[in-house]
Amino acid sequence: MLDSSGLDGVEATEALSADREVRLLLDAGRNDEANTLFDQLLSKVPPGLDPWTRAAILTRRAVAAWRLRRIPLALELAAEGWSDIDAEQPRGSFAADTLGRLGYLLEGIGHRRASLEISRIAVDVARTGDDVEILAHCLQGLAGTLNFRACEQPPSEAVAIFQSAIPLFEEGLSLVKEGRIHLALLSAYGASLAGIGELERAEETARTALRLAEASGNRWVNSVGNWVIALVRRKQGRLDDATQHAVIAVKEAEWINDISLLQRYSQDLADICRDNGDPQGEAEALRRNIAARQTALETVQEGLGQALEQRRLAVRARHQALAAREAAERDPLTGLANRLGLERTAPETLDRAAANGRVPWLVLIDVDWFKGVNDAAGHAAGDAALREIAQLLRAECRVGDIVARWAGDEFVVLLTEAPLDHSTGMTSPVGVAVAERIRISVDRHDWSAVLGNTRRPTVSVGVASGGDTLEKLFANADVALYRAKRHGRNRVEVHAP
Repeated sequence: MLDSSGLDGVEATEALSADREVRLLLDAGRNDEANTLFDQLLSKVPPGLDPWTRAAILTRRAVAAWRLRRIPLALELAAEGWSDIDAEQPRGSFAADTLGRLGYLLEGIGHRRASLEISRIAVDVARTGDDVEILAHCLQGLAGTLNFRACEQPPSEAVAIFQSAIPLFEEGLSLVKEGRIHLALLSAYGASLAGIGELERAEETARTALRLAEASGNRWVNSVGNWVIALVRRKQGRLDDATQHAVIAVKEAEWINDISLLQRYSQDLADICRDNGDPQGEAEALRRNIAARQTALETVQEGLGQALEQRRLAVRARHQALAAREAAERDPLTGLANRLGLERTAPETLDRAAANGRVPWLVLIDVDWFKGVNDAAGHAAGDAALREIAQLLRAECRVGDIVARWAGDEFVVLLTEAPLDHSTGMTSPVGVAVAERIRISVDRHDWSAVLGNTRRPTVSVGVASGGDTLEKLFANADVALYRAKRHGRNRVEVHAP
């Protein structure tokens, strides 16, 4: 059994045991009971599990959901389990168990090449583990997949594929001598033997499996065993007997909700009826086959629909997260970036400027006498004045400049397009020019529509440049701004390094 030491051992063992009980109920065709028990398990994933153990539990439940025709849930559980171990190097028995069940699900949704590949990997990984039952299960999954592949090939090519499956079945049977996996290996082994022409051994193996399955109520094995005998009887030319066994195989596959088995067996039943000159039986078998294929198609469509819906929800969530971030970084009054937006954007902007050989300028703007404007004209008019100033700032700056409302009546412009003159080590005084344009624009603006006869605002501006951090640039610009205020306001001062 799987070793759950080092985890929350008791809870992990209980979860695995309950999952095993669901599978036994499914194999017995007791689907209502399986559904009830499965619902009780869904919310019970023990905490503190390592990724592969958790993935093993989730993918086991994904397989159970798949067989219960709860397709969206199966895909959700499989995706969650797969994502848990996507970045991990597969190792040990839990990893093999997870990969083997993912291979089964990939086969069910029609991703057959990937299914065969991942089933081979599951066997290789299982050989590195210490759980012989998991290795046997992975061997059965790979060999069973090869059996089905062989059935789809011309007889000249099928024999080689059946032969490649036989040593896998025999290795699995040497590892487990009883129980569900032993029965699964034994019954499917008979199909490989029939495929290479060893009909007596094939029938003997199938009948042994059927006898053991009857004692345990395993309808999955009953379905496979009868299919094997149908293959044997067809090769022997005993078509009436072949038909009887194929009918049982089909009915049992329907009972246990195994669409993959149902597609294979109903097609074989149709072929047997055709060989036997039974058009009515052939038509009925083909009807079942078409219905099974339609169910499989609907399953894939449902899976694609769910994947599309999940993608839509993911895109919407990303858009909402982006919108929320943008809202958090934008000043609602002026529409400019706020302090948070500037602080998040500035480091990358400054790094890019340095990489391109350009020196940044920071322009710090403070509205003169703004408290008096608010007191005289009212806060609504004051807000309108701030919006007007924001528009003036935008008009005097370039697209690549960052314009932000720092706080209250303070604004910041970060410019990073001033080229460095390597011959002098000086930068073009673009920051000073922009600062002066801003000052003049505010000073000459017609404020009558916004403020009436109230004293019109002006701005004092501090400017600093250099390849420093935002904090250092701001501190230097603040020194220059203080000097502009002290020297009479409505002026631009430049910090001298």
